[in-house]
Amino acid sequence: MFITFEGPEGCGKSTHSTRLKPYLESLGLQVLLTREPGGTQVGKQIRTLLLDPDSVLDETTEVYLFAADRSEHVSKIIAPALREGKVVISDRFTDSTIAYQIGGRRLPEDLVRYLNMVSSKGIQPDLTILLDVSPEIGLKRATQSRGPDRFEQEVLDFHQRVRGKYLELAGADPARIKVVRTDNQGIDEIQAKIREIVDAKLGNKS
Repeated sequence: MFITFEGPEGCGKSTHSTRLKPYLESLGLQVLLTREPGGTQVGKQIRTLLLDPDSVLDETTEVYLFAADRSEHVSKIIAPALREGKVVISDRFTDSTIAYQIGGRRLPEDLVRYLNMVSSKGIQPDLTILLDVSPEIGLKRATQSRGPDRFEQEVLDFHQRVRGKYLELAGADPARIKVVRTDNQGIDEIQAKIREIVDAKLGNKS
């Protein structure tokens, strides 16, 4: 099974993907936790370029860097783990590219979706947890202990478009994308809801 965590800045993806891993392992499953960008050695270097506030990147260059990271990620991490029968949890995948590059950057949809198709090599998540938070709350959370990265320093309207695109994706594919609000609930309560969703998806597989 391939599970992805998605959402705007400061939504809690890293926290909850990390917490889900030991829970699934307690069910007797082998679990691999990874992330985009940065899941591979090459990806770590790409991540630095993409998130560095001092990086000045053309918007098309940016989307190609995300595609390059994903191609490496799928080939070297995700696909091998799935073939081995592991549950793969990824902090971001193709939905992020749609939300940020189509919603946020307003790049042509056909270009972004084509790059997603090629870079993902046909692999799609079985389940996506969309952690939804308002940009105002999310950005405050994300930057409370450090300076903003290259995406976090974008104007508020950019982040509102990203969130809007995420919710549009969820509305179009409710069987795969499950929305969990994170701006008015505690971490334990949010994690409990995530586990309920995952248990329901596992069903007779668990």
